[in-house]
This record gives sequence, C-alpha cells and structure tokens, in this order.
Amino acid sequence: MKSFVLLFAIAATAYAATVPEPVPILKQDQDISPDGSFSNSFEAGNGISAQASGVLKNAGQEGLEAEEVQGSFSYTADDGTPIQLSYVANENGFQPKGAHLPVAPVDTNTPPPVPAAIARALEWIAAHPSPESQAN
Repeated sequence: MKSFVLLFAIAATAYAATVPEPVPILKQDQDISPDGSFSNSFEAGNGISAQASGVLKNAGQEGLEAEEVQGSFSYTADDGTPIQLSYVANENGFQPKGAHLPVAPVDTNTPPPVPAAIARALEWIAAHPSPESQAN
C-alpha cells in the first residue's frame, strides 16, 4: 500500500509540473453593433495583447459590399523577440505588416529564382500532360 501511495504522489507531482499556470486577462472589451460593425480587444497577464475592428464597406451596394477588418496583436516569442503585427483584411486579402516578416525583393524587374523542386515539378508536368489538356 505504501508503494501505491508513493507512486500516486510521484504521478500527481509530475502532472502538476506539466499543467501551465492560468494566464489572467487584465483587460477585455468588445462591442458588436446592429449594422455588423464590431470592435474587440484584450490584454493578458503574460504580455499578449490584441485588438480588431471591422465594418461592412459599401453597405447595400450589390457587388460592391466588402467586409474590412483592421487589427493588431503583440507578444514575446520564445527566443525573447518582441512580435508586433498589424493587419488589414478586406477585398484585397490579408495584408500583414511587422518587422519580423520577410520582405519581398525591391527589384521588381527581376523575378526571384524558381526553387529547384518547383522547376522539376513543372518539367514533369510539361512532359506528362493530363488527358484533358491533350484533348484541346
């Protein structure tokens, strides 16, 4: 019986060591309007924060209506790097901005090189056309 109690105590200690501490929410706001617009934000005790707001653009104009969300979030990465990202999501897609994101080449006249695996795949596709493309 003593060995069972000892085994249970060890298992309970191991389990307790793996359960993360709850993160308190320091601040949280949200608002949803009847017209569909919204805003929300929160700040957690571990330094994570986020905010977003959205609206329906061109309401009532058929074919022109588009939802737009603007927001941002921030946190500290595992390596200690502060991450801050802002974004717009609308009819033009998701457009993030942040110092940690890769940047496209400045020279737009010279396309980036095609990765070797993609080049091989394109060569294979050209050498093995699908039956549908052969019918045309």
